[in-house]
Amino acid sequence: MISIVVVNQISDWSFDIPDVEVVTSRCYLTDSKYSEMRGVRVYNLCKSHRYQGLGYYVSLLAEARGHRVFPSITTMQDIKSQTIMRVISDELDELIQKSFSKLKSKEFFLSVYFGHNVAKQYDHLSRQLYNLFQLPIFSVHFIFNKKWQVQNISAIPLNEVPERHKPYFVEFAKAYFAKKRIYPLKRTKSIYDLAILVNPDEKVPPSNKKAINLFLDAAETLGFRSKLITKDDFGRIPEYDALFIRETTSINHHTYRFARRAAAENLVVLDDPESILKCANKVYLAELMKKSKIPTPETMIVHKDNKNFVLEQLGLPCVLKQPDGYFSTGVIKIADDKQLDEELDNFINRSELIIAQEFAPTEFDWRIGILDKKPLYACKYYMAKNHWQIYNWQASKQSVEGSHETLPLKKVPKKILDLALKAASLIGDGFYGVDLKQLQDGRVVVIEINDNPSIDYGIEDLILHEKLYFIIMQYFLDHIVMKKNQQFLKK
Repeated sequence: MISIVVVNQISDWSFDIPDVEVVTSRCYLTDSKYSEMRGVRVYNLCKSHRYQGLGYYVSLLAEARGHRVFPSITTMQDIKSQTIMRVISDELDELIQKSFSKLKSKEFFLSVYFGHNVAKQYDHLSRQLYNLFQLPIFSVHFIFNKKWQVQNISAIPLNEVPERHKPYFVEFAKAYFAKKRIYPLKRTKSIYDLAILVNPDEKVPPSNKKAINLFLDAAETLGFRSKLITKDDFGRIPEYDALFIRETTSINHHTYRFARRAAAENLVVLDDPESILKCANKVYLAELMKKSKIPTPETMIVHKDNKNFVLEQLGLPCVLKQPDGYFSTGVIKIADDKQLDEELDNFINRSELIIAQEFAPTEFDWRIGILDKKPLYACKYYMAKNHWQIYNWQASKQSVEGSHETLPLKKVPKKILDLALKAASLIGDGFYGVDLKQLQDGRVVVIEINDNPSIDYGIEDLILHEKLYFIIMQYFLDHIVMKKNQQFLKK
């Protein structure tokens, strides 16, 4: 495998490590050579991994390109979670207390370089922490309050590695790249209840109340003990066998933390955290669709260095998209040059990379619901009256939504179904809603893939009725049985 170290500036990496290519973050993100490379391990040593910053996008697009990246987006999110900190403190409690038993201070910062610490007495703890958080270099802040606990974890910028540590850093790096050793995290736990995460106050939830009740009925008919939970029930996740998220998902949000915790506890989860990460960012999806040759409207990934070429490549009108928008939010139709310049600056001030697309008006969007790589339902969502989107958030009422039409799968054009299945398969085998358009020139294009598609009573269930809810609940049951069988065989 090719090893690539990504840094903000080449001068940040002043070490001679054999068979390691060092590139800048800008170069990795914008040079087409890297998007086409295969068999790559990317070590993201950018100074900051803040949300939608350069370091964030290095890891996000590395995953879209099929590169193995450290840290992953999942790891970046995990180290921000205080709940994860408490879990780590509990899981490694005996080792932590033993390692720091002779310390007299009330706090300690442990530097971990490629799974090692410069002091041998902390090497075992460093390896265990690296097993949990595969960051190339990071610092763990411990505090003493009756006993030692993890306070927080943060990546160490290369320019903050102390001079006295650099000889050790180089030694550890050479050994690491020579062995290319990865320490997987394995956890197993399983029980027999289903939790459905909802938000009673959400204005446009993915399932209305009648649909939620039908899910509960189907679950109980299949033998589940099912319960509605809210964001206040995070600590109860280990009590369940499966988690079904019926609240709009987002990365910097409790829904993602619920998915991560449930996956760590070996629950069956819809939406699984990897699918949330992949579907929540339109930049990731654009890169993934391009790499996999999935047709989309003509698309540019825009940054400050190429923003002046949007007009030339896409013309007007065009559409700008916030990477993490949903339900038609964060999407603007651009009508003239002045608006384009203003909105490009506004968008890029919030995110290092954004999406610009050709304006492709249609009467409706297709939505194909897919579960476990099989089509489940098909809908046409029509544009809101006198508007170019399904939702018109600027309408006089709170929101105005277009009409809808649910069709039997046999009446859906084959090229629509085939393309939807192909696109969803790139994300995983969970539950997805693939949005597509049939353009006037005959093209069929994918608009986006949703990890948290709508199932509303009276819309998506118009063809299958109650059977739709049973199919989804059967998915949970089948996958629980599969996990139990795997655990039995391991024993």
